[in-house]
Amino acid sequence: MTTMEPPRFSVTRSTTADGITVLALRGEVDFTTGAEMRRALQDPDCEATRHTVMDLSQVTFMDSTGINALIGAHLDATAIQGWVRVAGPTPSILRVLQIVGLDTVITCYPTLQQALSS
Repeated sequence: MTTMEPPRFSVTRSTTADGITVLALRGEVDFTTGAEMRRALQDPDCEATRHTVMDLSQVTFMDSTGINALIGAHLDATAIQGWVRVAGPTPSILRVLQIVGLDTVITCYPTLQQALSS
């Protein structure tokens, strides 16, 4: 009998009634999964999304690939008068964001609800 391992990385995309794109990431964000994260940050027409909340509550690891994708998303969103917010980062992911100073550029919220309502 073989056991199925959960996918190493997945993204669930949804849009709120207010037009906010919510990306719920799960797993590890690294060199091998970064392209999938970057694709998820674009709308179906391959354009930047104006308002995006990245739910990182299920992210177990993030290296510089994820940091760079977040910076790129922030730059793309601000270029069209938008924003990117981070919701629910685990303590280890929040620490990474703090070490590189990204928490001073992209606002981090403890919960998805707080990120959506601010």
